[in-house]
Amino acid sequence: MYSFMGGGLFCAIVGNILLVVSTATDYWMQYRLSGNYAHQGLWRYCMSNKCYMQTDSIGETFKMPFILISTCFLAAYWNATRAFMILSGMSCFAGIIAGIMSFSHFSSFERFNRSFAAGIMFFVSTFFVLLGMAIYTGVTVNFLGRRFGDWRFSWSYILGWVAMLMTFFAGIFYICAYRMCECRRGTGPR
Repeated sequence: MYSFMGGGLFCAIVGNILLVVSTATDYWMQYRLSGNYAHQGLWRYCMSNKCYMQTDSIGETFKMPFILISTCFLAAYWNATRAFMILSGMSCFAGIIAGIMSFSHFSSFERFNRSFAAGIMFFVSTFFVLLGMAIYTGVTVNFLGRRFGDWRFSWSYILGWVAMLMTFFAGIFYICAYRMCECRRGTGPR
């Protein structure tokens, strides 16, 4: 049981670190624009060694009504991706706290199992990061990918997918620890 919890805690801590790094860095997408290489993240885009906030140039750059609608859409998709990544990090952190607390045997609630709660929090974190990554992937491939001819996903984006796998495996480990605890509890003397 403790080996599952230890493995789950390791996966969760690594996954949470990857979530924070992925969300905070500016290398989700790299592209070539006007002969220069540029990159962007959830918060900023950088061109020619200068970085700008994602929403700074929305009103200035595009004046046509059709483009204005698409830029509002872009702001919404960045906000949705940011929100899901932040919610994922927060639920992963809550799962880490519950996972650490599950090492102690004291429980003020007889029916409350901390390893089960940690596993559920890690699955919630996995779901949130999956939603954020799916939104970003769909919009990037279908909208931004057509706008920039020479582009690719970069390492911050890849870290987001790896973080999703780590939180998923943390959830698996903690649910397995819960099942082992339940099996031991069921076979004990009555």
